[in-house]
Amino acid sequence: MTELLKQSIDDPITAPFWEGALRNELMLQKCNSRGTYQFYPRPFCLQCESDTIDWVRASGTGTVYSVTVVRIEVSAELPPPYLVAIVQLDEGPRMLTTIRGNNCKIGDRV
Repeated sequence: MTELLKQSIDDPITAPFWEGALRNELMLQKCNSRGTYQFYPRPFCLQCESDTIDWVRASGTGTVYSVTVVRIEVSAELPPPYLVAIVQLDEGPRMLTTIRGNNCKIGDRV
């Protein structure tokens, strides 16, 4: 486990997200008062400021909102070219992610 990941897991606000990632699960916060989802992790709901937030497993599906091809190597672990997209999750929040394969456009379901 990398030092950065270990530090993230030690952070009580983001730990459930990273622990889920280690299990290959996408975890989101869900407000118990409003039923809304949010990402990135916070100690309160952005909609109503309630602190009654649970972590739930997300479907992991959504619609491509924006996409670009990265052609410059920024890490040996990510050899170019590769796709980076903002995906509007079915639960509501948008997330930045890489897309497998080399063919993807705005509006595609992923």
